[in-house]
Amino acid sequence: MLWIMRFSGFFSAAMVMVVLSPSLQSFPPAEAIKSSHLDSHLRLSTSAHSFDRFYFRRAPVFRNAKECRLSELEKSGVCDPSLVHVAITLDVEYLRGSIAAVHSILQNSKCPESVFFHFLVPDMGLESLVQSTFPELKFKVYYFDPERVRNLISSSVRQALEQPLNYARNYLADLLETCVTRVIYLDSDLVVVDDISKLWSTSLGEKTIGAPEYCHANFTKYFTEHFWSNSRLSGVFAGRNPCYFNTGVMVMDLAKWRRYGYTRRIERWMEIQKTSISRIYELGSLPPFLLVFAGHVAPIEHRWNQHGLGGDNVWGSCRDLHPGPVSLLHWSGSGKPWLRLDSKRPCPLDSLWAPFDLFAHSA
Repeated sequence: MLWIMRFSGFFSAAMVMVVLSPSLQSFPPAEAIKSSHLDSHLRLSTSAHSFDRFYFRRAPVFRNAKECRLSELEKSGVCDPSLVHVAITLDVEYLRGSIAAVHSILQNSKCPESVFFHFLVPDMGLESLVQSTFPELKFKVYYFDPERVRNLISSSVRQALEQPLNYARNYLADLLETCVTRVIYLDSDLVVVDDISKLWSTSLGEKTIGAPEYCHANFTKYFTEHFWSNSRLSGVFAGRNPCYFNTGVMVMDLAKWRRYGYTRRIERWMEIQKTSISRIYELGSLPPFLLVFAGHVAPIEHRWNQHGLGGDNVWGSCRDLHPGPVSLLHWSGSGKPWLRLDSKRPCPLDSLWAPFDLFAHSA
């Protein structure tokens, strides 16, 4: 866990607790695409996409601490009930961020061998790169067809928010195995500086999703004047106390999600946006989530999503953190730490992302 202290208008990292404990037992990756005789850097190129410019150092091997729960299955697989499930999207544009996010989770987990990663991809071609960077990682890759949502997506304030992969989180209940009844969804532009099992163990009560809520934020700005002036639309929030939450960090009960058909509910609001005479929202994948879940979210401590470090959706200016404990740093917004570091114009807090960067060099 990271503690951020305010000092003379700046923030400094006062404490980073990293758990790296060895274990007497290890076991092979369950669902990974295996590769053989790869050296410490991989150059990958496929017929569909060129990944020549991506070189990643091989991560250290992270072992479970002695007190970690042993697998309940003879062969550890995706249905092992002792696993912590984490879902992350994986594409060329955010690949460097995704690799850093995985690295941060493993480095700060007491039981890294008990974390199973579910990667959502728009094309098949990155499995070997992941496997060479994390040779013993438990993971599985799921193809998300961009055409599934392309006709539902509306234009947004930033083109990056219009990418179909941003909507893949809506389909986790369909894509993942039915034996996976709970998952942590994480964006690709963040690092975890605490044990992910603490987030995993969060109680959702009767709710379907859990996330840090920000009830001080002006909730009305996430929807247009047309939406608020139409009682048939805005009435969806009647009897609810809706608060803003960021969908880049969520704990999701997939069993409840499947039972109540939340994917279709989200799609329905996207259809209304597309067919309405006037727009009901301007931001990409967030508003449909707010329409369905705001006011029905299990609250999670704010330390699990210190978001906005990428600035706003236009300028990407530098931001500060709130004082206090931080378990997750999130560069939501248009400014990404790897781009700012490469341009030699980083923000102060980008230095907290850099230690997890495994990017080696460009071709």
